[in-house]
Amino acid sequence: MGKSMVPKRLFFTKGVGKHKERLTSFELALRDAGIAAQNLVRVSSIFPPQAKLITRKDGLKFLHPGEVVFAVVAENSTREPHRLIASSIGVAIPTDRNMYGYLSEHHSFGEAEDQAGDYAEELAAEMLATTLNVEFDPDKSWDEKKETYRISNKIVRTANVTQTAVGDKRALWTTTIAAAILIFE
Repeated sequence: MGKSMVPKRLFFTKGVGKHKERLTSFELALRDAGIAAQNLVRVSSIFPPQAKLITRKDGLKFLHPGEVVFAVVAENSTREPHRLIASSIGVAIPTDRNMYGYLSEHHSFGEAEDQAGDYAEELAAEMLATTLNVEFDPDKSWDEKKETYRISNKIVRTANVTQTAVGDKRALWTTTIAAAILIFE
């Protein structure tokens, strides 16, 4: 199998679902994300070498009902009314496209979308930076680290996809997901 198992494309998606049953709220979040008809296999967090990041709209065209799909997934649930939840995927892509990058999963309580997204993005960038021997100060702010990465010319892009939601006031299960879907075609 080898190289045939290296994804050529990747897209981000996200969703939220609410229901009295936790499993059904998860299903509704998958539907919202457009990936409920696939059998998801969770994988760890490598952005494949030479993979192309495509839009959700374009990525969904590659999926077929019942298909086994590899995905990096962040998921969170609550049934506590008014509790803020977040699920986020961060990505760091190296300048050298023959090198692999990193994806990160982050799920949290009480974080706004930008805060959770920045954290996931920073996690991915730090993992990539350590493999590329980019010197950085872990105590610096994310903005300062971004500048260090930019100056190093080794990390070309960082980004995130984040879904937040507030726990349903009627104590229904509320589930958020964020996912990176790997495409082999």
